[in-house]
Amino acid sequence: MPEMTAAHSSYGDVSAAFQPDDDCFVVSGREPCLGGVLRQKAIWVDEATCIGCRYCAHVACNTFIIEPELGRSRAFRQDGDTVDRIQEAIDTCPVDCIYWVEFEELTSLNKILCSQELQSLGIPAPARLKRSDNP
Repeated sequence: MPEMTAAHSSYGDVSAAFQPDDDCFVVSGREPCLGGVLRQKAIWVDEATCIGCRYCAHVACNTFIIEPELGRSRAFRQDGDTVDRIQEAIDTCPVDCIYWVEFEELTSLNKILCSQELQSLGIPAPARLKRSDNP
């Protein structure tokens, strides 16, 4: 038993494993964990610029949705698709309204978006009745 104690004491203080390392990347707690790797950037859609083409939602359907009332794209899930698929969706945007931003910027960007008054694009939602179906 003394040999085992000597071996364990050579590891030093095990509580050091639970202390933050000042030299490493500081985690804010808002970054999504993707397969054990932290993504460096978040996806942001400038809804004021979006024309509602739906290309991004077709390419990366687990990340983007079309907001039903305004008909504009929105990133609803940061870890829905792979980085390559999200980049492909960004590349398909005809008005370049999708950006990689810092996670810390999401809160301020959302406040700016909420302060804007956006008009509906007039794109019918799939759940609406067609004129011919309306009595």
